Amino acid sequence: MSFKLGDSVLVIDENLSGIIKEISGNTISIETTEGFLLDFQSNELVLNKANSTFNRELFSKTTITAVVSEKEQPSKRKQVKTRAKDRYEPTMEIDLHINQLVRSPKGMSKHDILTLQLDTAKRQLEFAIKKRIQKIVFIHGVGEGVLKVELEYLFGRYNNIKFYEANYQKYGLGATEVYIYQNVQPN
Repeated sequence: MSFKLGDSVLVIDENLSGIIKEISGNTISIETTEGFLLDFQSNELVLNKANSTFNRELFSKTTITAVVSEKEQPSKRKQVKTRAKDRYEPTMEIDLHINQLVRSPKGMSKHDILTLQLDTAKRQLEFAIKKRIQKIVFIHGVGEGVLKVELEYLFGRYNNIKFYEANYQKYGLGATEVYIYQNVQPN
C-alpha cells in the first residue's frame, strides 16, 4: 500500500491512529492524536478512509446548491395500504340484544322489548344516514326470528338502503348488514 505524508492512518491490531509525518523506506513515523511520534512498518498501517483526502476530494466537487436542491425535492407520499378484507368491514355495529339496551329486562313484556329494539334500530339507522355512514351491522341474534322479520320490514321502507345477511364467519346467522346509498334521497 502506498502512503504519503499527511495521510491519516490506523494501526492494525492496536487502537491507535495518526497522521504520517515521515517515511523512510519501510518504516513510517506517525503522530498520534495525543501528540506522540511512533514508528511502524508499512504492513502494520492502513489508510483511515474516514479522514482520507480521497473522501474530501469526492465531496468537494459537489456544490452546496446541488445538495440543497436534492434535499428540497418532494418525496412521494406513502399511501396507507388497506387490505381488501378491511375495506369491506362494516363501520358501525349495533347490538340489539335486550341485555345490551337496558340494565335489566325484568318486568318488560315481549312487546315492550321488541318495540325498544326496533326504536333503537330506527334511531341508529337515521343517525347513520344523517352522518353518511355507509355500512351498519345490526346484531339481532337467531331466536325465533321475530326481530329479524321486523327489521327487514323496517329496512324495506327506505329506498336508499340495501340489506343482506352479515358475514357468517364473524356474526353467524344472527346479524343483518345494511348498506346505505349516499346519493339517493330517503323517503
